[in-house]
Amino acid sequence: MGQPADRAPLHGVRILDMATVLAAPFSATLCGDMGADVVKLELPGGGDPLRGLTPVHEGHPLFWKTANRGKKGISLDVRKPEGRALFLQLIAGFDVLVENFRTGTLDGWGLDIATLHAANPRLIVLRLTGFGQTGPYARRPGFARIFEAMSGFTHLTGEPGGPPQHMNYPLGDVVAGLFGAFAISTALAERNALPREQQQGAEIDLSATEAMSRLLDPLAAEYRIGGVVRERTGSRATYTAPSNVFRALDGVWFTLVGTGGPIFARICRAIGREDLLTDVRFADNAARIRHLEALDRIIADWCASLPFAELTVRLDREDVPYSKVYSIADLQADPHMQARGAFIDVPDEQFGTVPAPAAVPRFVGREGVRPAGTGPRTGQHNAEVYGELGLGEAQLAALRDAQVI
Repeated sequence: MGQPADRAPLHGVRILDMATVLAAPFSATLCGDMGADVVKLELPGGGDPLRGLTPVHEGHPLFWKTANRGKKGISLDVRKPEGRALFLQLIAGFDVLVENFRTGTLDGWGLDIATLHAANPRLIVLRLTGFGQTGPYARRPGFARIFEAMSGFTHLTGEPGGPPQHMNYPLGDVVAGLFGAFAISTALAERNALPREQQQGAEIDLSATEAMSRLLDPLAAEYRIGGVVRERTGSRATYTAPSNVFRALDGVWFTLVGTGGPIFARICRAIGREDLLTDVRFADNAARIRHLEALDRIIADWCASLPFAELTVRLDREDVPYSKVYSIADLQADPHMQARGAFIDVPDEQFGTVPAPAAVPRFVGREGVRPAGTGPRTGQHNAEVYGELGLGEAQLAALRDAQVI
């Protein structure tokens, strides 16, 4: 039996997300998956660029709906004096503020860190920018592909001798968002370890470019100590072998990994080439890497001789790690993913429900958090959130007329 969702790890944490597009808002969404109460703040007219990013179906922004699931929506123009005053009143009731404006922007609006902490000394502020709050690039604009390119990630992606490539998804944004959620959770753990009267807020400086670079753990050492700049190799790994994408006789692409001697031996048995186990070219991982071309050709020729269904029988029999290269259609149809409930249906005004990935990770013995709805309409929850501050309908109407909310 699962426990109620109000036992979720971040239950009781309140997050105000005033960021735009994807990276920083994704940090808040991930915290919402763990039970945090997240309020999305937009300008009164909306206009977050994420609302216009594909996929948009019949005028309805699916990217917005899924990326901001479970959040309440309010509108507020903090650039106006009345909006700034209302913001400082509002922020006193939150644990975390998430923002991704260019460095110095909030300061220019009179919402510098000292002012924020004067309004709420316990406030954790996540500042997620392309290049951080300091350094010569601090005020540069940035998007996911910029982070990917500058971090060294894109340099590794593509075919040998060909151009570097980006994937058809803003990977740099979601990676930065993961680091943002980790940073928020770390700051909360540090703050909440103290008695409430001793708790202090924090300012987190998260560079999306550094987040992407952090994934490439050994490359700096490989270059400085070994003098090697790792290059593009297509789908082939050059740190373990065999490890590549192969094609079956019926055109199905799949990835196969043979890290370590025991797995390599299982591959040899699966393809009927146990003679390779005594071939000095493939005696250990270092030797297999030196003879990658020959090894990959042997495996590729075997894969191309059989349909995928027959390949799976032989690979499964020897317990070889492999997977078909799934599309999203394959992933949602997979019986394992279905058994795990890896996708959930989120209630939605236009479509009834919208499918989205379930929360990750899972806490054993607890029910996962089910988002109340998809990304909110601009200002959808103004009455509820501002009502908690004591604002009545007449005051809200006056603020709407002044385009403050």
